[in-house]
Amino acid sequence: MMEIFFETKDVFQLKDIEKIAPKTKGIASMTVKDVLQSLVDDNMVDCERVGTSNYYWSFPSKAMHARKHKLEELQQQVRGDSPQRKVSLEKAVEKAKEGRQDTKERSSLLEELKALRDERTHMLAELEKYKECDPEVIEEMKKSNAVAKAAVSRWTDNIFSIKSWTKKKFAFDDSCINKAFGIPEDFDYID
Repeated sequence: MMEIFFETKDVFQLKDIEKIAPKTKGIASMTVKDVLQSLVDDNMVDCERVGTSNYYWSFPSKAMHARKHKLEELQQQVRGDSPQRKVSLEKAVEKAKEGRQDTKERSSLLEELKALRDERTHMLAELEKYKECDPEVIEEMKKSNAVAKAAVSRWTDNIFSIKSWTKKKFAFDDSCINKAFGIPEDFDYID
């Protein structure tokens, strides 16, 4: 839509843009107003109310000036903040080094810290080994086993209900039905 403003370098009312945008740029006519409003909100298009009408415009020079202004602002920020930030970071490093001189006490405390971290890692690994004996895990396994057992019973009942129905309906013998359903011959199920 910005191309409409840049190419024509003209001022438009909303109704004019709603006519031009779908024809020249293929923008859906229902979305022209929303797109235009978002451009106004982003300061890419200027809008001024004159009497009862709103007029919209944007010139290529405005976009160029906005970019130049933003670039200058960012360069000024980089030039202004960099030395101050560097100095503050160097001070922070010096301050952090104050309490960290290599002394025997500090070395022994660091070794003790390392040993405690190693011990913690070892304990966590040990705990992971015994996780399967955790009462909560065992209880969860019991629940999932009960659900699985109920599902197996339900499907076994379904298979044998079909087997019973087939035997009654078509007068097949057990061996023929077992073979068709893949049921082992030595499997016994009580109806």
